[in-house]
Amino acid sequence: MTITRRQLLQSSAFAAMTPALGAAASLAPLDAAQAQAGEDPAWRHALSLFGDVKYPVDFKRFDYVNPDAPRGGQVRFSPAGTFDNFNPVVAGVKGALGVGISYVYETLTTGSLDEASTEYGLLAESVKHPADYSWVIYRLRPEAKWHDGVPVTPADVIFSLDAFKKNHPRYSAYYQHVVRAEVVGERDIKFTFDGPGNRELPQIVGQLMVLPKHWWEGTDSSGQKRDIAATTLEAPLGSGPYRIKEFVPGRTIVLQRVNDCWARNLNVNVGRYNFDELRFDYVRDSLVALEAFKGDQSDWRTENSAKNWATAYDFPARKDQRVVVEEFDNRSSGVMQAFVPNGRRDLFKDVRVRRALNLAFDFEEMNKQLFFNQYKRISSYFDGTELASSGLPQGMELEILESVRADVPAEVFTAEYTNPVGGSTEAVRRNLLEAQKLMKEAGYEIRDRKLVNASSGAPAAIELLADADDPAFERVALFYKPSLERVGFTLTVRKVDSVQFENRIRNWDFDMVIHSWPESLSPGNEQREFWGSKAASMVGSQNWAGIQNPAVDKLIDRVIFAKNRDELVAATRALDRVLLWNHYVVPQWNYPKQRTARWDRFSRPAQLPKYGMAAFPDIWWWDAAKAAKTGGRS
Repeated sequence: MTITRRQLLQSSAFAAMTPALGAAASLAPLDAAQAQAGEDPAWRHALSLFGDVKYPVDFKRFDYVNPDAPRGGQVRFSPAGTFDNFNPVVAGVKGALGVGISYVYETLTTGSLDEASTEYGLLAESVKHPADYSWVIYRLRPEAKWHDGVPVTPADVIFSLDAFKKNHPRYSAYYQHVVRAEVVGERDIKFTFDGPGNRELPQIVGQLMVLPKHWWEGTDSSGQKRDIAATTLEAPLGSGPYRIKEFVPGRTIVLQRVNDCWARNLNVNVGRYNFDELRFDYVRDSLVALEAFKGDQSDWRTENSAKNWATAYDFPARKDQRVVVEEFDNRSSGVMQAFVPNGRRDLFKDVRVRRALNLAFDFEEMNKQLFFNQYKRISSYFDGTELASSGLPQGMELEILESVRADVPAEVFTAEYTNPVGGSTEAVRRNLLEAQKLMKEAGYEIRDRKLVNASSGAPAAIELLADADDPAFERVALFYKPSLERVGFTLTVRKVDSVQFENRIRNWDFDMVIHSWPESLSPGNEQREFWGSKAASMVGSQNWAGIQNPAVDKLIDRVIFAKNRDELVAATRALDRVLLWNHYVVPQWNYPKQRTARWDRFSRPAQLPKYGMAAFPDIWWWDAAKAAKTGGRS
């Protein structure tokens, strides 16, 4: 699962299986020379953050695919939860989007999995932008068509941008810098930005999911006019490698490969999308999904539970090698996963209270008792990447931090951030005493055996909101509960169904949740939605912690407007350091590999791409010989 900025914004659970995209377009030397001479910038077939792209304009395929992979077979998955919507425009705002919708539509560009951050034309055959990144023009491929045979046009692109901006707060913020989109040629669309210097804006536009204007402005089979601002369970018209063959609302979706798809032989698609069908049979929760896999009701499983990984795969099909368990290195992304207190609540506005929450978390003992010591503690918002801060700030990072010195904790400059360490009686006692001291300094005292605010009398009570479809985290919360109570907090765990959970999160109606923010290797504009002040009050944003900090806003801008890779890394580390020392979240844990299990019916290229992890199902294929030996399916 390669994490990309597109995936961070898409709400489909299965979107995490789509290919990687880079983050920012780099300026080739030729463009700089042309800009000086006042010439029109050159058309190019790809954009890259790191300079030269790997594949030339006439490349035939990506190196990591098998161009002779057989086509056929079906892959079955068992996602937890339900769905009631096929419209990605309102996903996360209204309804639960069906998985796999990203396979129905295409974007202007797509990425390679053996480069850290490079995009190649998909719907678009070429792109150009000036040296100051103030606009970009994409040229559509003449052969690009919807599944009904109608050509993809610039009007579709503009319609899609408008639809996402008008109907989805998250996309409205993401595309806020695009102030004008206009047709400037038969197949050319020009996007003008609100100012120069934002290096990733040309590539952000390339990530746009393009929808068919003529279909959405038409009527359905009952004669009702379609509404792009509403949920729908009508199978949508797309341009991608798959279409919805059949579905049962809330229970099943079957995607069928489009054999005559316009892009089937495109260089970026050779060797990909080899399965005839992708089938998704929804189950109640992750525990049922595991049993469905063991019962041969699904073919592939990504395992997120350390306990399951250690204990749940010792069953007959594994022993006789009909089931394969395998880990794949994650070189493509970082993550912050955490207990997230809602900073909009009065209880959590004091940094000392937030720090006390971390002191009460005995990760080392939890790791031993619940996780078989498989995890390491997260100590960065960009954990697992070169973007993570460490030691004391130096060089360019220090220079950047000096610009916000007056608005950040002094420790940013004097101490390396570390999480409290537990695991022993002495360490836990020391941490809890420090937490109680901080709560007293923050104005809390014990009354009638309860910790309350000395001024208002409000209790230090926390409701941890949990999605009932993910029961694994309940035991984590229950482990945390006694330590919090020893400090004086009252913790209750509130489990609600997926729809209620989404609605409450959307309206910031929670005290604390468990959440994760995946990070690409090239962060940029999405950081505003994660941590920016405006996003704290924006319905549906990813700023779950409610962060409103001018220093954070300034550092996010330094990340976005970085002029080169060195500055991007330094600015990101500075941002990381300031976020950490404000104790906005209680960091949890990370695992640097993708844990998978599969029924042995599939094959893959000999060498997987560096940044693709398993890259399943995109570059795998049905292996009839293996399937015959495995049994259970023809």
